[in-house]
Amino acid sequence: MKILKTSICLLLLWAAGACGRTETAETETAGEEEAPRNLVYGIDADEYRLETGEIGAGETLGKILGGYGISAQTIDRLDRSAKEVFPLRNIRAGHPYTCFIHEDSVYAPHLDYLAYEISTTEYVVFGFHGSDSVSIRKDTKPCTLRRTKKSAVISSSLWGSIMEHNLPYALAAEMEDIYQWTVDFFGIQKGDSFTVIYDERFIDDTVSVGIGRIWGAKFTQNGKEYYAIPFRQGGKVQYWEADGGSLRKQLLKAPLKYTRISSRFTYARKHPIYKVYRPHTGVDYAAPKGTHVHAVADGVVVFKGWGGGGGNTLKIKHPGNLMTGYLHLSGYAKGISQGTHVSQGQLIGYVGSTGASTGPHLDYRIWKNGKPIDPMKVPQEPAEPISKENRALFEFVRDRIMAELNGDVKPEERITQLDSLVLPAATPEQPASESGADKK
Repeated sequence: MKILKTSICLLLLWAAGACGRTETAETETAGEEEAPRNLVYGIDADEYRLETGEIGAGETLGKILGGYGISAQTIDRLDRSAKEVFPLRNIRAGHPYTCFIHEDSVYAPHLDYLAYEISTTEYVVFGFHGSDSVSIRKDTKPCTLRRTKKSAVISSSLWGSIMEHNLPYALAAEMEDIYQWTVDFFGIQKGDSFTVIYDERFIDDTVSVGIGRIWGAKFTQNGKEYYAIPFRQGGKVQYWEADGGSLRKQLLKAPLKYTRISSRFTYARKHPIYKVYRPHTGVDYAAPKGTHVHAVADGVVVFKGWGGGGGNTLKIKHPGNLMTGYLHLSGYAKGISQGTHVSQGQLIGYVGSTGASTGPHLDYRIWKNGKPIDPMKVPQEPAEPISKENRALFEFVRDRIMAELNGDVKPEERITQLDSLVLPAATPEQPASESGADKK
């Protein structure tokens, strides 16, 4: 009986030790971190030999694949399967590609994947599996965002300044969109300036592929500062002035972009064709034929047709007894006809030289209560401002954005998202509602 008890005790101790060893082994295994994989186009590159190339002039993907032993039947199957994702006919000369070649001791080297770069950010992977199976996967390269602040003094134009300072071209377009109701880009003078905070997108932390959100801007024109503060109200992010007024106004500053003013509003202009002095109650924007013309405000088309010396003409009626006119058009946008409702910024026509015109330009006019007024001096009615319930949170965002625009702030004090902001608790030294912009 004593021998039996001793045997049972030894058995229990062994079992406990075995369980302990098993648990320890599992813990050690769970604690081991998986080695990072060398992913190229989402494929583990360590399992392949990679060969890179560039599509040559007149070269087809079928020719390249045939050189790697892919049969004509498989290429045909790939062509039919790829039509909905990325048609093979869209392959273009000069674009790089990478071949993933599988090598082992059992089979001869064979092509498993070919990755083709559609653009700097997009690519498509063609896969070959077994003797008759193919796959197509379209994807984008992972990007990293780098928060950037840039300032520049303008010597000629916004676009010229962007190029002079080697900034992303998209920055000029974004700033024009943000300030299109407020800043007169046709009235920019040497010495005007801007500061802007934005996210720049990078691939591999080296190749810039565009910009993300504009986190704030300050544009100085003729000594006046125009701030642009991003804030979410009414379900979407818009840009606001420092006092909480909307940067959006009743009318766009101009109905087109990338042009110059060739003639201004006057009651005594010598007509370039008739050679007599007569009123010119509009603004002429010189621009290449075909330049897009946009409606400056919501409204209804009340006239579409031939306007005599004005050539192809559109007139749009807007709220507030306003009407705008667009003369000398080369053509009209699709769907534009008398009675059509248009939205602010909508494409309505194209710059031309029809009627009494010496070259392509847009003659843009505004009437209020039937009387012509200077388009460059129209009083602007702002859109709905920051609501009372959002005022405190807006001021919190505004003060931090303005501090970053005008100096340096700690990374933790930057506004980095606009979807779930929480107003910090007030302190005796700095009440939450106190605003740097409101201080006298």
